Amino acid sequence: MRGPDLDKERSEKKRTLSEFLASYNEGLPAEYPKASAPLLRKFNGAYPELFKNGNIWSLDQHRKRVMDWLPNYMRANPEA
Repeated sequence: MRGPDLDKERSEKKRTLSEFLASYNEGLPAEYPKASAPLLRKFNGAYPELFKNGNIWSLDQHRKRVMDWLPNYMRANPEA
């Protein structure tokens, strides 16, 4: 019998913005831009369809999308 899939559980866990921020930045490659709470709020505003259940974040639903969005946002808004 297999035990629980801890990676899947970690990935699907519902998080607050601050919990997601800590998890997102954890283990991020050094050359990749780090997220901040203000940047995540901008992401939330840009993609409200991802937050139909309120300000709930999860790594499986949001991490890749933030990783795709953040570098483009930083290039377009260097003062950010």
